[in-house]
Amino acid sequence: MNIAVLYIATGRYTVFWRDFYLSAEQFFLSDNKKDYYVFTDNNQIDFEKNPNVKKINQQKLGWPYDTMMRFDIFLGQEDSLKEYDYIFFFNANLLFVAPVGAEILPTADKGGIVTCKHPASYGKAIDRFAYERNPLSSSYIPFGSGHYYVQGALIGGTASAFLNLCRWCSNGIHKDMEHGIIPIWHDESILNKYILEKDSLILECNYLYPEGADIPQFKKQKKIIIRDKSDPKYGGHDYLRGISDNKGGKRIKRRRKFNFLGIKVSIKI
Repeated sequence: MNIAVLYIATGRYTVFWRDFYLSAEQFFLSDNKKDYYVFTDNNQIDFEKNPNVKKINQQKLGWPYDTMMRFDIFLGQEDSLKEYDYIFFFNANLLFVAPVGAEILPTADKGGIVTCKHPASYGKAIDRFAYERNPLSSSYIPFGSGHYYVQGALIGGTASAFLNLCRWCSNGIHKDMEHGIIPIWHDESILNKYILEKDSLILECNYLYPEGADIPQFKKQKKIIIRDKSDPKYGGHDYLRGISDNKGGKRIKRRRKFNFLGIKVSIKI
């Protein structure tokens, strides 16, 4: 079985790559062949000479487009990705801490897609989920609807199902951008809309366990942890996103303009 692992590490997010790669090699479907597609604007990354690491040049788009446009980024490699059995995307700051095996592979009756409950939604009523509530957005989910709120940090599936998800989500995001709408949680909002009426495989919070959290039901069963980007050892959110030039330093105001797939974008960073 051939697995494609998608990983975005533009700007300073490469700080997480080395440990992610080593932990995935040790714990993630360890008996199967895995190729890592690393989308980065860095000239060099760790392990780039390894035969299973494919470094792909990717411009840093700025916040929130680095995350919101990820489906377009993946579709840029569609011809190559469709040859795999399964495709998985993992956020840069994830770390495997225990074996993750075939239980993560969605079957046909689950629509070929797997994702994971958001720890912040655990135990909440559905009307308190952080869904997009703007009825003009492609990500809109009305109050009273939904079953789970899932996190965009882990998305996987069969190659065909994963690429179908990317195309559907990309289409919705572009429709929103054409009307000046940015969903409240960007790619995560459209992902929740996509799975709303589907019977996807939804993993429990031990597959996305926040670093330093205390969730008794899952604390002793952690599989993947979400490393805390606010931790000074990683530089903090503003530093990682490039809106501060110092670790824990003062925020720098500036504007960036670029053209993305024919759409002119101007953002404050």
